[in-house]
Amino acid sequence: MKENNGLIFAYILDGKGGGELVDWSEVHSWSEKDGKLWIHLDYTLPDSQQWLQYESGLDEVIVTALLNEDPRPRSTIMKDGLLVMLRSLNMNPGANPEDMVSIRLWINENRIISTNKRKLLAINDLCQAIEQGNGPKNTGDFLSDISDRIVERMSAIVNDIDDRADFLEDQVINLQSYQFRSQISELRREAISLRRYLAPQREAMSRLYNERVPWLNDIDRIRLHESADSTMRYIENLDAVREKAIVIQEELMSHLSEQMDKRIYVLSMVAAIFLPLGFLTGLLGINVGGIPGAENQWSFWIFCFILVSVVIIQVIVFRKLKWF
Repeated sequence: MKENNGLIFAYILDGKGGGELVDWSEVHSWSEKDGKLWIHLDYTLPDSQQWLQYESGLDEVIVTALLNEDPRPRSTIMKDGLLVMLRSLNMNPGANPEDMVSIRLWINENRIISTNKRKLLAINDLCQAIEQGNGPKNTGDFLSDISDRIVERMSAIVNDIDDRADFLEDQVINLQSYQFRSQISELRREAISLRRYLAPQREAMSRLYNERVPWLNDIDRIRLHESADSTMRYIENLDAVREKAIVIQEELMSHLSEQMDKRIYVLSMVAAIFLPLGFLTGLLGINVGGIPGAENQWSFWIFCFILVSVVIIQVIVFRKLKWF
């Protein structure tokens, strides 16, 4: 429903889980007696910026935060409302999940203002829930609901990374192939990148359920606490994947180094055996006069017998020295 006027959509919640879809004119004429209002804006468009700056009635600090292009996850209580910045994994088709999508929220008892630029699937889910009558009943319910949906979207990606780590661990143990080095490095990079973004999100959610605002009831706080705990668990899983990737990489390199040592050892033994043989054949192949046996028809076979004897003597000596 995104239009060029910056309003992606707006709902007046009915307090029962449903809501009425409204446009700019109804947003301008809204009052608290009409119900809880949720306005979702594209912060990059001029109409949204103008409304936030001159018609929303918000403090300049809040407006600046809602228009911030790359906000760090946080939650701050200001007057009678909460300023909340959250990030969600990018689950849009063809997108990289590590390319996080930010959502900026200003919430008080009667009004919700959210801004973003790129599509956020958690927002779409919430809209569908409202259309079906299963959405949030008030602003506190909205905050806990959007937090739940953002965290829920993380589980598939984090679990996929964890499964890939287990798969690579099995493959490395069984196959010990160089081809897995790039996959292990990529897995580790993904885990580090996601953790870097999710760590501040955990702090923001942890603060949410501790904020003392009258419109957050005990149920809302419990749900926010569960969202924070889930985020913490995902971060711990990413830490475990990162450490597992390091162990897998070290194990792979250890196996490959051991294989390389064995191959070099075999080549060294072959070189050691053929070194005196090469010396003897090279000495007799210099094509100068006076080479012994040049006129004897049995010289070649005698020389071959000498070479075989040298090899046998070398093998016996190497075995006594326990070189192989």
